Amino acid sequence: MEQNTRRFIVEKLTNRQDAYFTIHWSPFTLAERMLVNRSVPSVGGLAELYYKNDHGQLCLYHLARCFYGGLRSTIRAAIDLETETDERRRVILAAYEDKIFYRYTCVESQADISDIVFFFMKTYMPKGPAYEHSGRYLRIFLKELNAEQLITI
Repeated sequence: MEQNTRRFIVEKLTNRQDAYFTIHWSPFTLAERMLVNRSVPSVGGLAELYYKNDHGQLCLYHLARCFYGGLRSTIRAAIDLETETDERRRVILAAYEDKIFYRYTCVESQADISDIVFFFMKTYMPKGPAYEHSGRYLRIFLKELNAEQLITI
């Protein structure tokens, strides 16, 4: 992993059947293909994609689980209107073409990625589709840290 990306990781502590994750997010970065190629590592992790609305707020529109393809290829495909296959995300990409941002964190374990995504889905979309966790823990706790101290919606 590149030296400057080592700090954008997930830390995990366990206590019996509880897991405590701390996510250290990368800074929010304008989604430009060449910048993604230069600065995003090709390792497993999580990526969030946002668009900046007319009020200047960053709005989350995609949480990407990245393992086999890695963060770099996943983000690169997700910000390209020609390669994005999800129609809802294509509409956002077209409407906010130069106002797409991303951030990422590196995660070494696919099971940890599952637990974190499960937490996000249960927290932010409790009535959304069911998402399976790894089954290793009874309770999952999560804390997010970002350099900008921004609150996203």
